[in-house]
Amino acid sequence: MNILIIGGNRYVGKRLTARLLDSGHVVTILNRGSSPAPAGVGAGAPLPVEQLIADRNDEAALESVLGDRTFDVVVDQVCYTPRQAAIARRVFGRRARRYVMTSTVEVYEYEDSAAPVREEAVDPRAVAVDLDLPWEDEGFLGAHYGEGKRQAEAVFAAAPPFPYTAVRVAHVLGGEDDFTGRVEHYARRIRAGEPIAVPAVNRPATYVYVEEIAEFLAWAVEAEFTGPVNAHSHGPLTTADMCAEIERQVGGRTVLQEVEVGEVSPFSFTRSYGMDNSRATALGFSFSDSAQWLSRALSETLGAR
Repeated sequence: MNILIIGGNRYVGKRLTARLLDSGHVVTILNRGSSPAPAGVGAGAPLPVEQLIADRNDEAALESVLGDRTFDVVVDQVCYTPRQAAIARRVFGRRARRYVMTSTVEVYEYEDSAAPVREEAVDPRAVAVDLDLPWEDEGFLGAHYGEGKRQAEAVFAAAPPFPYTAVRVAHVLGGEDDFTGRVEHYARRIRAGEPIAVPAVNRPATYVYVEEIAEFLAWAVEAEFTGPVNAHSHGPLTTADMCAEIERQVGGRTVLQEVEVGEVSPFSFTRSYGMDNSRATALGFSFSDSAQWLSRALSETLGAR
């Protein structure tokens, strides 16, 4: 297949690119050119991909750089707002047979269910879209990340039919190139025996290993299903689960400090953050259990520090 990846030059994207190339697909990367096309994971020759340079927010620039190119599948790694989704629908409506958008567990930010949340809890066809909100403002977008993704999904789900898949990705762990700093947040405090702020009622969440979500996206590219799909490994994790493994690897002492108000550590949640992955499983993807990869994932990230 001929596949375009928008923003696929780091972290999950470069792993996805490598898998697609290994499977014999032709891959093109589209980004702003601030970094080169991915050179793969670890050492090695650059991957044989074409790089197109354009700002995905600039519709005229997209039209110009794409020309008469068409693609079997477009994988959009950096669609955060309904405005970006609307541009993508117009530009790729006649250029792509199918569109795979990387969405997020954050679309469920208003859900708080003891049971894992299924896709129908947030039906993008029922989500109101407001293109006039200040989506270009970084502060606004950061504070409304889940809402931006919900509305982006809604744009793709609206009539007329547009063949799209929204992969609602759980919190991602692993990789020496994890750029979030969340694991190191815990490691620093555990090494020093400093308190780690957690809510008084600290809920578990679902996670996915970086290599597994890249594998899932590659599988989704080759599939034909559409609509939202939850993607995460089996076995929810708690803050204590991750701290225990980090302590085992770096030494020190874990001190969890319950707080009623104020900022808490990044993998601490006052509400349930569990998704249900039964749709993906029924479609044919076999997820691993978090216990199988947690040690390896944390070791990769901590070893790079």
